[in-house]
Amino acid sequence: MSDQSTNAAFAAPQGESMRALLAADRVGTLEQISALSREFEGIVEANALVAIDDEHDPEGASTAFERAHVAALLSQAREHLDDLDRALERLERGDYGRCERCGEPIPAERLEVRPAAKTCVRCASVAR
Repeated sequence: MSDQSTNAAFAAPQGESMRALLAADRVGTLEQISALSREFEGIVEANALVAIDDEHDPEGASTAFERAHVAALLSQAREHLDDLDRALERLERGDYGRCERCGEPIPAERLEVRPAAKTCVRCASVAR
């Protein structure tokens, strides 16, 4: 289903604008990963200087929560970066903008909001 005629909408100017959108999102995600990594390292370093007993120290629970929260955000950002890289690969292959489940085109409006989208709205809602 990924012949050139089915993806002609992303072949020229719109393809370049989607590439720019993906690239900009990628840069922002890399910046977010860098900031979250620094924040996580700061939490770990600050806790290394203090003997923390999460069970008995009133600050321990909030510190553990903060560390877990930042780790989860970092994981999400890394996943998003992987999604963006796969979207750029699909764009290069010529099958960007097609739902990976049903093969139908993903509406341009969805791709503008979620440039790394792999599925159309219908298939995405079924997956939940």
